Formats: sequence, C-alpha cells, structure tokens
Amino acid sequence: MLVALLSTATSYAQRVSPTEDKSQFVNLTDAVPDAILEIRYFGTYNFVGDRIDGYLEPTALLTRRAADSLRAVSDDVKALGFRLKIYDAYRPQRGVNHFVRWAANIPDTRMKQYFYPDLDKSVLFEQKYIARHSGHSRGSTVDLTLFDMATEKELDMGGTFDWFGPESHPDFCGNPETLEYTGDNHKSPTGRSITPGQFYNRMILRLAMMRHGFKPLDSEWWHFTLRDEPFPNTYFTFPVEKITAP
Repeated sequence: MLVALLSTATSYAQRVSPTEDKSQFVNLTDAVPDAILEIRYFGTYNFVGDRIDGYLEPTALLTRRAADSLRAVSDDVKALGFRLKIYDAYRPQRGVNHFVRWAANIPDTRMKQYFYPDLDKSVLFEQKYIARHSGHSRGSTVDLTLFDMATEKELDMGGTFDWFGPESHPDFCGNPETLEYTGDNHKSPTGRSITPGQFYNRMILRLAMMRHGFKPLDSEWWHFTLRDEPFPNTYFTFPVEKITAP
C-alpha cells in the first residue's frame, strides 16, 4: 500500500509543477479593454459566501496566449452587439484549496439556496463539482458570459454562474453539436428547464469561444479553456492582483 501511495505521489509531482512565476501573464483588460469584470470570488456572492483566498483585487489575469485569443472572441461578439463579462480567470491554488476546505465543512450551507438547492453538500466531491486542482490555476481558463449592449443586461442564459446541477450543462435541453433545442430536461432533479432562446444564447457564447481556440466543458456553459494552453502541467500560486510593469 505504501509503495502504491509513493508511486502515485511521484507520478503526480512529475505531472504538476507549482510556481509563483507570473511573467507570462497579463491583465485581461489590457488585452480586452471593454471586457466587464464581475469577479465573484473577490466578493461574497459566490457558493462559499466569503471572499476566496488569493483574490486580493477584483481583477482578472490570463496567460498572454489566452488573453490574445479572448480579444479575438471579443471582436466577434462586439459585431453582434455584445461584450464579454468575466466572472473568473486565473485562480491561484490557494483559492482552490479554500473551495476544498469549504466543501469538507458540510454544515456550512449559507449559499445553498442560490447555487445548489437540489444537492446535498456531501456529494460535491463525488459529483466533481469541487476538485483539489482546477484548470483555472494553469492560467488559460476563463468563466464568462455575454452582456447585451442594447438592453444593458447580461444575456439570459437560463441559469446562474456556478449553479451546481445538470441545468448548467451545455447539452441541457438541447444538442450543442447540432445547435438543436430539444427541450429534454429529464436530467433536472426537480424538472427545471430552459427556453429555446436561453439555449441559443448559450450557443452564441460557445461558438464564439470555440471559433478562437477555446474548448468548452461538458458540465458548465460558462467555462472555457484554451486548447493550445501554454502551461498544461503548471499550477500557479501567485495571488490575483493587477500586474504592474516592472
């Protein structure tokens, strides 16, 4: 048993390299000046209910490569009358550790009604809503939505960011490959649904992101990672705060 554990630990250490080096990161708004920032983990309106460790300023950071690709996405959606609204980008490992501690504290359900009303908190690890490592810590993943410049509101996606449930899946009530709305909501434990318009709004974001090199996640309509991410095996640890020129 001990040999197996040591082997697993060694294998993990070879695959994951933590570092404080932020030399290849940029402020997201330097690359995408008209992006709107609503950094949920800097505030208290998030599934934990507290400011998350490592978020020192309400800003967003990305690797240079990811930020350049996101600028191309922004240019595309601006032509359609939208702006990008960012909920989270680079996330330091200490922030992920905060999530893990919170998930293990089963009695703390302050934000349950807003983010996971259909789930018992004890299943969050098992159902992979919380994990000990996140692609966000590699610096090329972003959580975002679209802001409608005509209505001056977020585009209606039929669900909130960080909702823990099948209603957040891109294939909920539709087929993201064919862009067909099916109305199939059998996965929802309480019969929730989204409308054709809400499904198609999700697809507008999805297609724009994929067109410029981002891959979607099958459980969160708002989550995208650059396919050609520059640091696939590195988990960064520096805090979220604005990068200033040396």
